Amino acid sequence: MQLTHEENQFERKTFPITLVCDHIYFQQNIGSLFRISEAFGVENIIFLGKDIPLTPRKINKTSRSTHLHVPHTVMEETTDLVAYLIENNFEIIALEIASNSKPLKEVVLPDNQKIALLIGSEIDGISDELLKISNQIVHINMFGKNSSMNVVQAASIALYEFTS
Repeated sequence: MQLTHEENQFERKTFPITLVCDHIYFQQNIGSLFRISEAFGVENIIFLGKDIPLTPRKINKTSRSTHLHVPHTVMEETTDLVAYLIENNFEIIALEIASNSKPLKEVVLPDNQKIALLIGSEIDGISDELLKISNQIVHINMFGKNSSMNVVQAASIALYEFTS
C-alpha cells in the first residue's frame, strides 16, 4: 500500500549543497527545481539573472509548495555570485558537457566543505565565466543521439549522486 507523506520513513536531512541556477527562466523548471531540492535536502538555491519569474502562483503547480520551504535568493550579476562562492569557500561543481568535463560518477566531494552545484540555462547552459571558476566540471553519460537533457532531470541525477 502506498504511504502518505506523513507515513514515510525517510530521514529528514539537509546537505551543505547550494543549487546555483544560471539564468533559468522557465517557470515549470523553477518550480520543479524547488521540489527536487526539497526532496534531496538542498540547503539553498541561488537564482542568477535579472527578472527571475518567482511568482508563487505560477510556480506552485510544479513546486507543490516546496518554494515555501527551501531558502532561496536571487543574484542579478555574475560577478556578485562569483565573489560570494569564492569568499565562502564553496567547492564549485558545474554540471555541463564540456571539453574538460568528466563523468558524474567520478566527482570528488570534499569532506566538510560546502558544495555549489551549478546548472545552466535551458538555452545556453552554464556561462563560460562560471565554468572558469569551477573546481570540477561533470557530465552525465548519455547513450542516445541527443546531447542534452532537461535541466531538472540532470539536476535530479546529480543530487542523487551527491547525497547517496
